[in-house]
Amino acid sequence: MQIHARLWLTLTSATLLATAPMLGGCATPSAQDRAEAARKAIAHLDLGAEHLNAGRPALALREFLAGEALDPSNARLQHALGEAFLAQGKHKESEEHYLRAIELSPSFHDARLGLSALYILEERYPEAIAACKVLIDDPTFPAPWRALANLGFAELREGDLVDARKHLELARQYHPDYWPAMLSLSQVELQEGHRPAAIELLRKVISLQPGPGVEAEANYRIAEIYVSLGQRDEAVGHLTIAVARAPQGVWGKRSEEYLKLLK
Repeated sequence: MQIHARLWLTLTSATLLATAPMLGGCATPSAQDRAEAARKAIAHLDLGAEHLNAGRPALALREFLAGEALDPSNARLQHALGEAFLAQGKHKESEEHYLRAIELSPSFHDARLGLSALYILEERYPEAIAACKVLIDDPTFPAPWRALANLGFAELREGDLVDARKHLELARQYHPDYWPAMLSLSQVELQEGHRPAAIELLRKVISLQPGPGVEAEANYRIAEIYVSLGQRDEAVGHLTIAVARAPQGVWGKRSEEYLKLLK
C-alpha cells in the first residue's frame, strides 16, 4: 500500500531575538550580530521553503544548511532540514533534524507530525503511533485530523482494524473531506469485506481532485474491486483513467501492467 501520510510545509518566518548577555573580554558576538545572523537565517529559510514547495529539494537543502550555519538553534530550520532530507530519501538525516527541532521546541507540532510520517515510511508503526498520540493528546494542536489520519494508517498496517476505523472516522468528523483519511478508510472497508463502501470512499477521493498520483491510485484500487466482482469492463475503464492521470507515476505504471493482464 502506498503511504498516504503527507507533510505540509509550515515554514513561516519568525524573527529570533538573541537574548544571551555579552561576556566582557570574550569574542562573543554582540546582540546586534546575533540578531543579524538570525535575520539572515530566516531569509535562507524563506527561500528554501519556496524551493521545497516547488519540488526543488536539493536547492532547498542548500538554503536550509546555510541558515543552520547562521542559527543552529532555530527549530524551524531544523524542521525544514528534516523535510528537505526526507524529500531526498535521506531518512537518517531527516529523523535527526526532526528530533532536533522537537528538542529545541517540544510543542513544535509539524516537526512531530513529520516524524510520524517518516516512521510510517520506514514501517516503524509503533513509533509512528506513539508520535501521533502525543499530538492528538495536545489540545493546542490545531489540525488533529492530520495526526488521526497518520495514526489510523499506522494501525491499519499493524492489522488493528478496530482502532484504525475509529481514528480515521474521527479524522473525518474533524475534516469530512480529508482525503488521506478517506483513502485509508477505504482499505479498512475493503479488508472487512465492505466493497461497495470502499468504492464509494474511493470515488469521493477522486472527486476532491487531490492530484494525479492519488487519483491514479484510487482508480487502480477501484479497478481491483471491480475485478473481484467480475466486472471486467468497469475495471478496464478505471485502469485506463489511472494511466492517463499519472502515466509516469507508480500507480499509472501498475495500472498499465494490470491492463495487459486483463486484455
